[in-house]
Amino acid sequence: MESRLLTREQCREIDRRAIEKFGIPGVVLMENAGRGCVDVLERLGIDGPVVIFCGKGNNAGDGFVIARHLAVRDHICSVVLLSPPEELTGDAALNFAILRKMQRTMFFELEKRGDTIALNSDWAVSLIADADWVVDAILGTGAQGEPRPPFNTAIDWINGRPQSTRCLAVDVPSGLDCDTGEPARHTVRADHTCTFAAMKIGFVKPAAKSYLGTVHPCDIGLPPALIADICKS
Repeated sequence: MESRLLTREQCREIDRRAIEKFGIPGVVLMENAGRGCVDVLERLGIDGPVVIFCGKGNNAGDGFVIARHLAVRDHICSVVLLSPPEELTGDAALNFAILRKMQRTMFFELEKRGDTIALNSDWAVSLIADADWVVDAILGTGAQGEPRPPFNTAIDWINGRPQSTRCLAVDVPSGLDCDTGEPARHTVRADHTCTFAAMKIGFVKPAAKSYLGTVHPCDIGLPPALIADICKS
C-alpha cells in the first residue's frame, strides 16, 4: 500500500468503483476508515480527552465514526462541528445522527449569525489545551485552495495547540493539496496522518513533509485488485 500513490481523481474513482462495481456501500468505507483511525490512536496511546474538529463532507463523517468508536472504547471525546448540522448530507449525516443518539460524546456547535458562523475562541482553545489528542476531520482529499471561514480559524486553533497535545489528521491534513503537496496559508501541522487506501501523490513532495508527521496508510476494506487497477490507469 505504501508504494502506491493516488491522485485526487483516483481517490474519487476508487470510491465510485467500490460502490458501483463491488457493491461496497460508502457508509461501510467510512466505518472502516474511522475505526482504523481509532486503532492507530490507541496504538500510539490515548492518555486524555480527544477533541475532533469536523467540517461537513465525508471527512467529517469519518470524524463522527472516530468519535463513536472512541466512546464505545470508553475514551473521553468532544466533537466541534464547524458547519450547521442541517448542511450535513449522505453518510456524514447518517453517522452524525447515530453519534447524537448515543449521548456519550460532548458536542460543540458554532453559533450562526446571519450568513456567518461565529467562532468562540475561549471554549475552543480551552478544549484543545485540555486534550491529549486533536483530530483534524475538517477537509479531505477533494479540497483545493485556501480553506474558507470558519475552517481557516479552526486550523489556526489546532496549530496553536500546546506542545503536549498531539494532532492526528484524517486522510490528509486540512489545507494541504493532496496532488501537489503544497500547503495553503492555513494548513494543519499534524503529528500523525491516517491516510486511506494508499498514500497520496502529494505526500512525497518536500513541502508536505512538515505538515504530515508520521503517515499511517489504513486499510478500509477495498479489494487490492481495485487499488492496483486504479494506480495503473
